[in-house]
Amino acid sequence: MNVLVINCGSSSLKFQLIDAESENLIAKGLCERIGIEGSKLVYSPTGGEKIVIQEDMPDHTKAVQMVLDALTNSEYGVVKSLDEINAVGHRLVHGGEKFACSTIITDDVIEAIKECSDLAPLHNPANLIGIDACRKLMPNVPMAGIFDTAFHQTMPEEAYLYGIPYEYYEKYGVRRYGFHGTSHMYVSQRAAEMLGKKPEECKVIVCHLGNGASVSAVKNGKSVDTSMGMTPIEGLIMGTRCGDLDPGIIEYIAHKENKSIDDIMKILNKESGVLGLSGGLSSDFRDLEDEFAKEGDIVGRRALKTFSYKVAKYVGAYMTAMNGCDAICFTAGVGENGPIIRNFVCDYLGYMGVELDQELNNKRGLDLIISTNESGPKIMVIPTNEELMIARDTYALVK
Repeated sequence: MNVLVINCGSSSLKFQLIDAESENLIAKGLCERIGIEGSKLVYSPTGGEKIVIQEDMPDHTKAVQMVLDALTNSEYGVVKSLDEINAVGHRLVHGGEKFACSTIITDDVIEAIKECSDLAPLHNPANLIGIDACRKLMPNVPMAGIFDTAFHQTMPEEAYLYGIPYEYYEKYGVRRYGFHGTSHMYVSQRAAEMLGKKPEECKVIVCHLGNGASVSAVKNGKSVDTSMGMTPIEGLIMGTRCGDLDPGIIEYIAHKENKSIDDIMKILNKESGVLGLSGGLSSDFRDLEDEFAKEGDIVGRRALKTFSYKVAKYVGAYMTAMNGCDAICFTAGVGENGPIIRNFVCDYLGYMGVELDQELNNKRGLDLIISTNESGPKIMVIPTNEELMIARDTYALVK
């Protein structure tokens, strides 16, 4: 069964076509600058040459049409007709408490997703646009919604409630939801496999570290806590997001700088994180590592060390939440490709018996155990594969 995985943003659309039975990637690509001048499709069939198609994409329906045209193209396509695309899996950011698992998309499901849009105003509407475009062009193809928040719906009450009047949870759903769920699920399951155990037998801490970053505690295959909250701004310091913050700072800066709540939220979402800590140098961790490598550096070290310290604090907290763990996993762009960050984080974990193998820590792109044989919890690098997780869930729903 061929599953088309769609990850739709406000002006972009990432896709992969996956044979869900063999789990082989058939093709992948990205539509950029949808609705903006200079839009293009970057298309990569497995085993073939990358193709760039420059063409106006006024909306997502046009973008989806270009994807389907590329996949069925007589010269470089990978399927003969749309009949060979058996299902579509859509990445959806926020399902609130309505969705604790992936689901087949129906009109009722779409209405429920719309009701959650207040919780993810930047993401859910864009995800719905992608669903609408696919339904128009492939009306008879079954489609599934896979939610970033669903994996974390197993958190216990003490983990997801905030210390504010309970009525705000009852009236408005104010609670911790967590994100990056498909990544945390995939990596925790892969970690169990690498340990030679079933997920139900493991305690795993997953550090999804990228421009957006979160840590999760996965006990017996289920999420019991995670660092992101009601929105993706809570938790770790990130590329441009501030992470955990004393709420009083919002009022203090607003008064000092004569700024509105919208102004402050823009600062906390777009101008903070390692970008802010580095004095505006960069939100890209690679740039900060280059700066750190310079003799006498201060800026890069400040940003990287502060970020790593926050990661280590969450790892320690989740060791307590699960009463120990079997493995600590690093994934996503920084987690997979940042030996400096992994070193900084693990330097704080010596009390757990953590010991890195420095030669293995410097390797990239592979599923690896990078700790020594004597290390307490195993330290792993596992490249995430959210698209494969979406394809698996979609296949399970429609087969």
